Amino acid sequence: MSNLSQLEPAPIWTYFGEICKIPRLSKNEGKVRAFLKDFAVTNSLDFREDSIGNIVIIRPAAPGLEDIKTVVLQSHMDMVGEKNADYNHDWNNDPVIPLVEGEFVTAQGTTLGADDGMGIAAQLAILTDKSIRTGKIECLFTVDEESGMTGAINLQPGFFEGMTLINLDSEDEGILFIGCAGGMDTVGTLEYNATKPVEGSVAIEIYLNGLHGGHSGDEIHKGYGNSVKLMNRILWNLEDKFEVSVATFRGGNLRNAIPREAVAVITAKAADKDTILNWVKEFEGTLKEEFRESEKEIRITMREVEVPPTVMDRESQGRLLNSLSCCPHGVIAWSHEMEDLVETSTNLAAVSFEEGRIVKIITTQRSSVESAKHDVAGMVRSCLDLGGAQVVHSDGYPGWRPSLKSEILGITRKSYLKLFGKEPAIRAIHAGLECGLIYEKFKGIDMISFGPSIKGAHTTEEKIEIKTVKMFWDLLIDVLKNIPSQKN
Repeated sequence: MSNLSQLEPAPIWTYFGEICKIPRLSKNEGKVRAFLKDFAVTNSLDFREDSIGNIVIIRPAAPGLEDIKTVVLQSHMDMVGEKNADYNHDWNNDPVIPLVEGEFVTAQGTTLGADDGMGIAAQLAILTDKSIRTGKIECLFTVDEESGMTGAINLQPGFFEGMTLINLDSEDEGILFIGCAGGMDTVGTLEYNATKPVEGSVAIEIYLNGLHGGHSGDEIHKGYGNSVKLMNRILWNLEDKFEVSVATFRGGNLRNAIPREAVAVITAKAADKDTILNWVKEFEGTLKEEFRESEKEIRITMREVEVPPTVMDRESQGRLLNSLSCCPHGVIAWSHEMEDLVETSTNLAAVSFEEGRIVKIITTQRSSVESAKHDVAGMVRSCLDLGGAQVVHSDGYPGWRPSLKSEILGITRKSYLKLFGKEPAIRAIHAGLECGLIYEKFKGIDMISFGPSIKGAHTTEEKIEIKTVKMFWDLLIDVLKNIPSQKN
């Protein structure tokens, strides 16, 4: 493992290295919760834990600064666990291995977990840095942000007292975020009928990979390929041209990631085998041309496999492929209020064949306009309904409405200009932040979100720009030193 403590600022990198050693996938945060509680005890800091697993660790005010407003620093404990197909990694036991590569820190074969391990590391560094004189600080660590925001949803009044909150879960240095999109999931389950393959059939596995993937909020507008949509396009055409049958179809993994790989097994007449292989190879060239700027590594590989005992019958297969063809993916609308901000989007996140002859289809909708979020969810539902799927919508989470009159925005903006000699950008983010739920539960709370630059979050290409960590740290410290008295 790289010696991250040699990077500057040493405290934050040292703690980030410690966090990388701890398995902490969503809904499996037991080990990181134990680490945080042990940390509090070791450093003689008061802490509390609620029934869902959220933790607050408290740093008392420095002598003479008891009247300064309490600040809540907030991050989430969990991370997205993606790994390369050929990399052996046990997410329940193995550490993430960070690597310093030039100006960036990345991970060996997996997601790095800088989202939001860097936020956790900053909190731990603040809690233990005795050279910093501030008012009272409450460090809030929430659970299960990545797969449902369960921690934020279950926060109860009184769990923390501060009404100024700095969210440490942003990924673009130089941008101060003061609003975020709300989101929800729409999931379809489609029952299908099975039949035996035509006698004398051959079976072909088609594997599409090399796509960028990426965060379904932050990167939905970048035009990256969606492996589920592209594989479905292949299968739809093959059914139309060669009357193939689909035995299995699996693509995508996580609800909040653009799917980057997909695999399907089809059966066809033996006489059509070579023609099918040639067509798919030609189609690979078509995709390379379509995505020549955004997906330079896209590739399709094929191999003959053992003929499966059953395939989808023609009627079920048509319902599935037509539903997925209809189902939208990508940007639906741009904001009229903030330049270059996606207002509404939907992500066709995953498809999988499950036991009991069921196909599960997972999609995620986001919007900074609550009615538009539900409208696009209805659009997705219509496509799945037409295929005969049973459709369920999640409760979702609200957005966070921006305010340019925010006190913490003014303080942070002034600190940024003083430290770096330039104005920061002020934006809302299309990704979902826990701020939306916190804003709804703690009426009147004043919030901002900022962080270092993290690229490729939720993918194995995730990396953090080293120089921006120092900028993030310096900004955080200066903001905390300039929090006003409660009497102001």
